[in-house]
Amino acid sequence: MREVGLGVRLGTEGVIPVPDPPLAPAGPDTAIDENRLEELIIEAQTTLPVEMPNLANRCASALDLGTTLIYLVDLQQQLLIPLDESLEPLPVDRSLAGWAYRTVSPRVADADDGVIVWLPLIDGAERLGVLGVRTASLDGVRLRRSRMLAYLFAMLITSKRAYSDWLAARTRTAAMRVPTEMLRAFLPSHTIGSSRCVSTAVLEPAYDVAGDAFDHSVVKDILHTMIIDSMGHDLTSGLTTSVAMAAARNARRGGGDLADVVGSIDQALAQWLPDHFCTGVLCRLDALTGVLRWVNCGHPPPLLIRAERVLDGALDSPPQPPIGLADQLAPAPRQVHETTLEPGDCVLLYTDGVVEARDADGAEFGLDRFTDFIIRSSAAGQRPAEVLRLLIHAILDYQRNQLRDDTTILLFEWRPQYQ
Repeated sequence: MREVGLGVRLGTEGVIPVPDPPLAPAGPDTAIDENRLEELIIEAQTTLPVEMPNLANRCASALDLGTTLIYLVDLQQQLLIPLDESLEPLPVDRSLAGWAYRTVSPRVADADDGVIVWLPLIDGAERLGVLGVRTASLDGVRLRRSRMLAYLFAMLITSKRAYSDWLAARTRTAAMRVPTEMLRAFLPSHTIGSSRCVSTAVLEPAYDVAGDAFDHSVVKDILHTMIIDSMGHDLTSGLTTSVAMAAARNARRGGGDLADVVGSIDQALAQWLPDHFCTGVLCRLDALTGVLRWVNCGHPPPLLIRAERVLDGALDSPPQPPIGLADQLAPAPRQVHETTLEPGDCVLLYTDGVVEARDADGAEFGLDRFTDFIIRSSAAGQRPAEVLRLLIHAILDYQRNQLRDDTTILLFEWRPQYQ
């Protein structure tokens, strides 16, 4: 299979993209049956997830394309899992399909009967997997239609994975513990964003996490982010985190400000789990002005990365009690801190399992190695979600896939210049 069209090889390091083929207007020889396409789109509303490969092929045929392949990324973003159960997974790091996923860009290669174009399946800012489209030849019209098909099936997959156990099971490569199952039911998409900001997160061990969690949400022009670390590693830890996340969302959705959100979690844990607590950082970013407000409750301080360097102590704040212990240790109101970001600034939240990971000789991964990896990957042009994917795999490799503690990282970026 020889790569053509949208990129050329650059050693083993990556690809230099070149402009897409010009989008020629559709002529009589490229007309499509709109009635047939409408029927298929209506049918898609009740199509079962297991039937989507067949539906994708019929949609491709209606668009004068060939056959299709749908792959979803697994929980650890190491494999692309085919929805067609007769096919084998593809590695994210060593395949053309994986290249399209990693870079969120199309990739074209020669095939025996024409070409195949790999396109990322994206829900907003979240990478779901890839769509492969085989076609006899590729021009501007067929590329545009292939992209339309990718957009359509990304929306279909998103709408159906909320209630489909089959899709959830398909993207797993190991058995999941009950505390993790409970906790993952509360987790949002790994990546969210708007034209002004993006937030992305990773969490390991994927099938055995219990006390760590992240949350992020965009409300109009406000980005809310949160990272939590409950004490312990059992069902009660997961329950503590789940109650904390539910209380935070309840307060946010009720219009509460940052202090109200933290107070709501304090009250919920005191009422329902009085002997349990968690550390955490909650942030509120105004994506119009860059004003960042945050509360740190006994957690490692957030890090501010600006112009490819960490600003030491920029987001440090006086210590406050962990969430759930405020009334016992410090009845005074929570302190909310404020600063103003500059365009392009990144804020990094993490749990202590990140920097405390140790290699075979007992050496810690450490904060310097942690931040240097992010800065170098970002400077190399990696998107935030890909930066964290590479970082979490580097941490797993460093500790030989045997994490001593849950490891969660959340990175958000203010980028008003992209609007």
